[in-house]
Amino acid sequence: MQSWMPPERGPFVGRERELSALGARLDRHRLVTLAGSGGIGKSRLAARAASLLPSDAFESVHWVPLWSLGSGSLLIPLVADACGLSDHSARDPLDALAAWLGTRRVLIVLDSCEHLVDACAELVETLLARCPALVVLATSRESLGAAGETLLPVGPLSPDSDAMDLFAAHAATLGVTWESTEDRLAASEVCHWLEGIPLALELAAAQLADRPVRVMAGVLRDRLALAEPSDSTVQPTRHRALRTTIGWSHELCEPPERLLWARLSVFRADATAEDVARVCGGGPLAGAALEKALAGLRRKSIVTELPDGRLRMLDTVREYGAMWLAELAETRAVADRHAWHFHAVTASAERDWWGPRQAAAYARLVDCSGDLCAALDHLLATDPPQAAAMAGRLGFFWACCGQLHEAGHYLEECLRLVTEPAGILARVYWALGVVRCLRGEYESAARLGARAREQALLAADPELLADATYLQGLVMLLRGEPLQVVDAADRALSLLPGSSPAAARCRLVRVFALTASGSLRRARAEAEALRADSVSAGEHWTRSYAEYQLAVIALGEDRSADAASHARSMLRDKRTIGDAFGLALGLDLLAAALASLERAEESATAYGAGQALWEMVGHPQRGTPELGPLREQSEGAARRQIGSDAYDRAYVLATLTDPFDTLSDMLRNP
Repeated sequence: MQSWMPPERGPFVGRERELSALGARLDRHRLVTLAGSGGIGKSRLAARAASLLPSDAFESVHWVPLWSLGSGSLLIPLVADACGLSDHSARDPLDALAAWLGTRRVLIVLDSCEHLVDACAELVETLLARCPALVVLATSRESLGAAGETLLPVGPLSPDSDAMDLFAAHAATLGVTWESTEDRLAASEVCHWLEGIPLALELAAAQLADRPVRVMAGVLRDRLALAEPSDSTVQPTRHRALRTTIGWSHELCEPPERLLWARLSVFRADATAEDVARVCGGGPLAGAALEKALAGLRRKSIVTELPDGRLRMLDTVREYGAMWLAELAETRAVADRHAWHFHAVTASAERDWWGPRQAAAYARLVDCSGDLCAALDHLLATDPPQAAAMAGRLGFFWACCGQLHEAGHYLEECLRLVTEPAGILARVYWALGVVRCLRGEYESAARLGARAREQALLAADPELLADATYLQGLVMLLRGEPLQVVDAADRALSLLPGSSPAAARCRLVRVFALTASGSLRRARAEAEALRADSVSAGEHWTRSYAEYQLAVIALGEDRSADAASHARSMLRDKRTIGDAFGLALGLDLLAAALASLERAEESATAYGAGQALWEMVGHPQRGTPELGPLREQSEGAARRQIGSDAYDRAYVLATLTDPFDTLSDMLRNP
């Protein structure tokens, strides 16, 4: 399994004692929760501790950012995705995740659990009971209350040492240093007034470009004295210090910056500049005013710009913005704009499917997954037919990227709430049928294909009818029934232009059927024509499956070198769009071609890497029925070439190696 941890954000100072204690607890305990108030540095501490672990401490480490979830309904799929599981099975998602983790020594970091405490506790208790080597590190503002939990409280930095160092480090990024004794004393006073809270220090430091530290110390002294309640036991002083600092940062913002801060709170994932303009623009934030306000928020550390240009707002700062959005009575209006923007993003991705922007569309939808879910949640509550329209467009992308549980969840919810119009229902039935088909639920997929066809006929839409035909043909192929597919595809294609996405999918399923029925010459000619059209259009998905069919055909015609070339082309396209299921298929084909070329050790390696990917998608080896005998013949040939012991060594080593690394090596060295 691949590991992923977030990049560090700004300077990290101190915490030696906490890092030592956390490392020791992770070595002895299976559930450790870093508990502390907002802005105290729990996430930074967790990320730093994970990065300092010995390389052999865990097989892999996986970071799960829970702040993007509005509810616990998609908690398990989010954790599974972070752990590298792209489950294509019909199993319960929790069963699939537990089986994937198995006996591996894995560390999962659940970041920001406080709004999902009960759901997190239930998930963690189940996984720890079923996965004996799993360790979980959680960050939360409160205990999870789970069995076996060990709490490690996270407090502020020492005002006299680490807090001063962190404040100075942030100041240095602005070119500010303290030369005089008076300035150093004022800086120390700021650290004391702010209780050593890292986020408060960062926000205060952002003001140093415009405000000398001695002025800042005086203002904080006055503000915190005014904020002192008559009963000092009501709230810890650090809560008042952070709230006061955020409030002060808010007051120091220009009115357009405050408005933008509030509107930005609607995002659940990192936002692009275009997202911000579409969702947050308008009124006082029109045109250049928006760009100026955004620059101001970046300068004040309210918003952080990531290396890829996307924009991030920390949870505590976002919560404050959401409070002001409600005060401005804009919560519903901004949520509407957010939902309709991501509805449009989905529609744009669909338009770009057949063309050179296809891969970028896939990547875009993966990056904004949290906001897509938020938009669907909002539309389900306010405009279910439009939620269904959006989910119908999005479902195929999510299915191809392995996000089957997310796709199934929203498509099923749409069918529960929506009964018309026919065009929208046809698309939802089709997308859900593709999801069920990829999960191996062929009977259910067949029923959904029939419903999709009925609604497409009612809508009199040939594109929808072609996609229903594609789904029905795919089910028949996977059940070993190719004979009826060609005629159905011909009827659907007679109503369509040749360059539409639905036509491409229908042509593809026709090629599959010709191959499965033994018409290799016709299949080859049509697959080559489809590949040429795909190359001309600049798209990857259809081309990858045309290459897949050409590889199968080449193997059937004893053209092993051509088969290997086609399999590698398929793998490059599948890697581009992030299709783990397709990569597993492609590696199996490459392994068969390599065995035919008497490159047995490489064949064993390809089969081993493919097996690792089959486990990642939760399936035994799958594909159209003709691939089963092909795998058996190829493995037998490779074993005869180098002996079973040598074959098994290469195969097992590949199953224990990151399959994406193996894939890269095989594509670099044909």
